[in-house]
Amino acid sequence: MARTTTPLPSPRSDDRPLYARVASRLLEELRDGTIPPGERLPGERHLAAHFEVSRETVRQALDVLRRSGLVATDRRGSHATLAGRPVEAPESLAFPVGSRSADPRAVDRATVTWEAPPPEHAQALGLEPRRPTLVHRYRSVAPDGRSLRTAVTSFSAVALAEVVELGRYRGRADGATPAQLRRAYDWMRKAGLTLHHRDSITQVGDASSVRVTRRVHDQYARPLEITDLVVNARQDALVYEFTLPAPG
Repeated sequence: MARTTTPLPSPRSDDRPLYARVASRLLEELRDGTIPPGERLPGERHLAAHFEVSRETVRQALDVLRRSGLVATDRRGSHATLAGRPVEAPESLAFPVGSRSADPRAVDRATVTWEAPPPEHAQALGLEPRRPTLVHRYRSVAPDGRSLRTAVTSFSAVALAEVVELGRYRGRADGATPAQLRRAYDWMRKAGLTLHHRDSITQVGDASSVRVTRRVHDQYARPLEITDLVVNARQDALVYEFTLPAPG
């Protein structure tokens, strides 16, 4: 499987030890939200492949960040502890659509894979059949394990090429590593994209569930992502929440 790596500065332009340069680049990804605070970091093998270094170099880099209090390790593994970068403007859209459950006790789980998206997603994004892309899967469950809502999102080639933070997830798209992309729309705006979204709501089966399909395009009418969300209408309520910036 092809992967995206993060080249390190040439030794000619940076005389720090290799592990220090890896620690610096990993810290950049933690600060820009590519790896959100509290989320488990990818394993040493994935980080070594991502930065094209040895696992020993990764261990040394992580040790530097631990000593600085920026990374902590517990039974869940290593995770970021620093605060995320402030959002430049209030968010008016939540990713994925419907990610805020009406049940405050709900437990969320999200992962990414690099695979061919559902056929209807490929068509909406202008992808050739069976061409792989970044696919995000989200699930929210009640404390007793009942499924409240599920969402599948596929990203376009445009989104992955122009939004650096999304592109970096390709190297972590193993379907197992947690991937909360809550700031995805903020990353798109930061990349200079104006977001136009269209949500359609339909009943599913005997109307015990509701399907919401969100399509997002940029200012040039290029598709960025499509999400299919299914909400268990008997167990959960669908709530839309928008925050709009003040005029001027």
